[in-house]
Amino acid sequence: MDAELKNLQIDRTKRRSSEPSKWATRWIVGGVLILLLLGGWRFAAEKFNPAPLVEVQRVKSISAASAPQGVILNATGYIIAAHKIEVAAKVIGRVKWIGVDKGDRVKEGEVLVRLEDDEYQAQLTQAKGQMASLQAKLDEATNGSRPEEIAQALANVNTAQSDLDNAKVTLDRNRRLLKEGVVAQQVLDDSQARYDNALHRVNSLQKTYELVKLGPRKEQVDSLRGQVDQARGAVDYAQTNLANTIIRAPVTGTILERAVEKGEFVTTSFVGDRGAKGYVVSLADLNDLQVELDIAQNDFAKLHAQQHGAVTTDAFPDRKYDGFIKEISPEANRQKATVQIKVKISQPDAYLRPEMNASVAFAAEEQMAEKSPGGAPGAAAAKPVVMIPAAAVRDGSVFVLLDGKALRRAVKTGATSTQGVRVEQGLVGGEDLITNPPPGLKDGDKVRQKATTL
Repeated sequence: MDAELKNLQIDRTKRRSSEPSKWATRWIVGGVLILLLLGGWRFAAEKFNPAPLVEVQRVKSISAASAPQGVILNATGYIIAAHKIEVAAKVIGRVKWIGVDKGDRVKEGEVLVRLEDDEYQAQLTQAKGQMASLQAKLDEATNGSRPEEIAQALANVNTAQSDLDNAKVTLDRNRRLLKEGVVAQQVLDDSQARYDNALHRVNSLQKTYELVKLGPRKEQVDSLRGQVDQARGAVDYAQTNLANTIIRAPVTGTILERAVEKGEFVTTSFVGDRGAKGYVVSLADLNDLQVELDIAQNDFAKLHAQQHGAVTTDAFPDRKYDGFIKEISPEANRQKATVQIKVKISQPDAYLRPEMNASVAFAAEEQMAEKSPGGAPGAAAAKPVVMIPAAAVRDGSVFVLLDGKALRRAVKTGATSTQGVRVEQGLVGGEDLITNPPPGLKDGDKVRQKATTL
């Protein structure tokens, strides 16, 4: 019994030997304090350090062949006919007949409108008569005098010569009689006057005879020729006016507007909706359509001649047409701060109409190979393309991380696609790009990297 009670007693000496030493307790307490200090220091550093956290992405370059061809500019405008023609009359008159209506297709030379032509027919007849009269006079002058006219002129000379001879005989006789005192002086004076008149008449008829033999002067013939030419021009003018009463299609195309009706008066100048009309129809070739766009001057540098774009319309948004820049205005619009360009639609169809709203999405066009010094294409390899997130670009520049600082890099960007924005200049690949630069970040500010995507 005493032995069993003795075994139940606690040995105080063994308990004291199993308790930890004083130094062990100090080390434990010291470790806990160090951990607490480190945690507090980290909390304070995160709390009071002004350097922001940023996401960083390693910039990669890809081959030009695999780079996306994104849209660099979207623009809206209107479809227009490349060559819209308002067919006008060259003469005034009343519409006698019109053979086309809006929407009709016509061929070049096809008759569109006829005007009343009675007045122009009369003018042509009058001009022809005048020319015939002058032509006859010219023929007469050119052919010279007829033999009968020359014989008549000679007979007149001979008759006058006979009268002169008779007057000479009478004058001589009266002179003798005056000396003998048979006749008075008055009789001699009368004989002298008749002789002088006969002499002048002979001289005049002799000149006329010589002129008849020579024919008209060269200057008279030339004058008649000029009058005939003038009359012939009047005939041609009258014929042209008569022909212009028939108005024909100048080109093959589609009638866009019918401006006159039968009985309306047509003039050569527009005088109002209720007055005489200045044109009869307007037409255009609907296989030659363009999109007229006003491009802001800030975006104009992105485009160049012959650049392609996808054309869509509000009426048929599911139909796309290829187009290219056909015309660039040589001057800008100062009031709008725009430059007008025209995009030619390569293959228009019946769905497109002039004056429709249209949008053009211009695509980026990369040159896949550079020219060698000799001018042969393909001599150099295609330049690699750098793509970065669009959010990384701020005011034409990006930030890269270097030694814990954000450094600003100016960049020139190009097309935007689902893969990001293309960098033409400023980055070459391998840089640590800050993808989400916080507002107010400046060049040289300290930043802390949150994550890096390799």
